[in-house]
Amino acid sequence: MNLGFFFHIAFLLPLLCILAILSLFIGVSDIHIFDILQGHSLENEVFLISRIPRTITIIITGMSLSICGLIMQQLTQNKFVSPTTAGTMDCAKLGILVSMIFFAQSAFITQVFIASLFALAGSLIFLQILNKIKLKNLILVPLIGLMFGGVINSITTFFAYQMNLIQNMQGWLQGDFSNTMQGSYELIYLTLPLLLLAFLYANKITIAGMGKDIATNLGLSYQFILNLGLIIVSIIVSVIILMAGVIPFLGLIVPNIVSIFKGDDLRGSILIVGLFGAVLMLVCDIFSRLIIYPFEVPISLTLGVLGSFMFALILLKKKNYA
Repeated sequence: MNLGFFFHIAFLLPLLCILAILSLFIGVSDIHIFDILQGHSLENEVFLISRIPRTITIIITGMSLSICGLIMQQLTQNKFVSPTTAGTMDCAKLGILVSMIFFAQSAFITQVFIASLFALAGSLIFLQILNKIKLKNLILVPLIGLMFGGVINSITTFFAYQMNLIQNMQGWLQGDFSNTMQGSYELIYLTLPLLLLAFLYANKITIAGMGKDIATNLGLSYQFILNLGLIIVSIIVSVIILMAGVIPFLGLIVPNIVSIFKGDDLRGSILIVGLFGAVLMLVCDIFSRLIIYPFEVPISLTLGVLGSFMFALILLKKKNYA
């Protein structure tokens, strides 16, 4: 069978709908569709307050992080770059710590803004580091990003320890959707207009990824597209970290797998990347909820194991392709 069939909208969209329905009816509370149709109050409340918000958040998170990874890989022309391996998530964590210390009483959107600024600054610093280094080995670049993220993470941990916020940070930033409920998840919709912007500028981001000289010769404002792409990634990553915590490796492995079958054209593959990311997130979340049922493990653990394995596989087997 041609594996390319699995990366087509006609396959991914129905699969996403099936997994979403499964996700709605998996959990500690036993809910059947007949309970919903007959209007049982308790089942309806669990369904509306917990199950639907959780499933929507997982789908949007999967699409958003996957597309963020695709944008970063296009802008840097490196298949190993993603919010996880470029220090973007670690900088957003530092921004969250700063907002917890200095803006604890501020509105949630203020904390998103501060975390986004730190994530954007981190992405710009990472790009400056790439411009400075002489040896731009494809494998060396993400390793530099991981070291940069490690340094930022160490600084965050040091100040969190000094301020006695270690447990708050770990509890908040653990990638987990078990606490996603009505009234606390709506900010995830902030990522939707940004995703629409990414769709509209997909062709220009692809051209910008060819380099400053080519983009300028084609009449494109290279710096504007670069900044736009980084702003989209920074805000989306910050919102998701604040909503669900750190979700590792998704932005790295999904674009790489899809590009094997769909190529490197961002315009042609961005929708497939988003759908595949959402499907993978739902599969990992359902697995996390069932493996020690009725308890569950954080989805960050499941994706961390799967993502690190895939990352190692890409480093070892696909470096010629990348």
